[in-house]
Amino acid sequence: MPHVSVIIPLYQTQRYIAGALASVLAQTYADFEVIVIDDGSTDDGPAIARAISDPRIRVITQANRGLAGARNAGIAHARGAYLAFLDADDTWHPEKLDRHVRHLQANPSVGVSFSASRFIDDDGAPIGLIQKPTGTAFEASDIFCRNPVGNGSAPVIRAATLDAIAVFDPRFQRTCWFDESFRQSEDIECWTRIAATTAWRFGYIDEALTDYRVNTSGLSANTTKQLETWQRFRDKVASYAPALVAAHGRRAQAYQLRYLARRAVRGGAANSPAFAMMCAALRAHPRLLIEEPARTLVTLAASIAQKLLPQTLFDAASAWALARATRVSGLRV
Repeated sequence: MPHVSVIIPLYQTQRYIAGALASVLAQTYADFEVIVIDDGSTDDGPAIARAISDPRIRVITQANRGLAGARNAGIAHARGAYLAFLDADDTWHPEKLDRHVRHLQANPSVGVSFSASRFIDDDGAPIGLIQKPTGTAFEASDIFCRNPVGNGSAPVIRAATLDAIAVFDPRFQRTCWFDESFRQSEDIECWTRIAATTAWRFGYIDEALTDYRVNTSGLSANTTKQLETWQRFRDKVASYAPALVAAHGRRAQAYQLRYLARRAVRGGAANSPAFAMMCAALRAHPRLLIEEPARTLVTLAASIAQKLLPQTLFDAASAWALARATRVSGLRV
């Protein structure tokens, strides 16, 4: 039996799947299987995956169920003690699986091992930004408020940890780990449920072992829709961890609004909601200015500049300011 099951959801990403698979096959830790879930793709992505001659790769085809449904299908077919998730447009560094396997073996209470991520552009070139959390202790409030894991290609998770949150969902008539009713925020909902309802811990490796592709045309590009989904996520958390939301809901909302404001600024649209989101963030949790003054003030300034400056001048100013803020804090949101 393979020790690690690598799960790759695949939907309309023919441009990237070969690179994603190549990064897995280049791992220094070789005891793994690769489960590619063709989630109803109509492009050549599934054929590209099938054409790679390696017995460790399986391609499973299903009708489109979204990212959560594709991950669930992969989990259902997985045989490994550890499950690693890789989105088809991201890649891994060669030592990623080795680092995570060692980390999990050395820390039996850790159920979710995640690393820092390096941001890359659509062509795979680094853009000079690193996605990483603050600190190394991650309580349920930290997961809920900040999503320190960052992205779905960063974690390697014990199968036993996912089994602890498995539920038969009558809406879909199947066992689910990720909530398939979410087409966004499905990862942070899963991580928060692990943190809030199980004894498993989150552990961090301070190395950029994942290359995370920044794509403004992807799901997270629509910041208004993403906020609506996040609010539904918060309401779900309240159903199983009401004390968590009562104590930290407004702070979590503020961090999410600031994160989305940054994304809206990067999007550069003339009717950007960035300034309104920053105002809402400060109303929800004014201590944002005390907890992280530099990052909050720079994001606020960028949102104001976006509202007032001509587009060409704003593009130049915001690129410098946002990059500077990220390098100063090293934070995601």
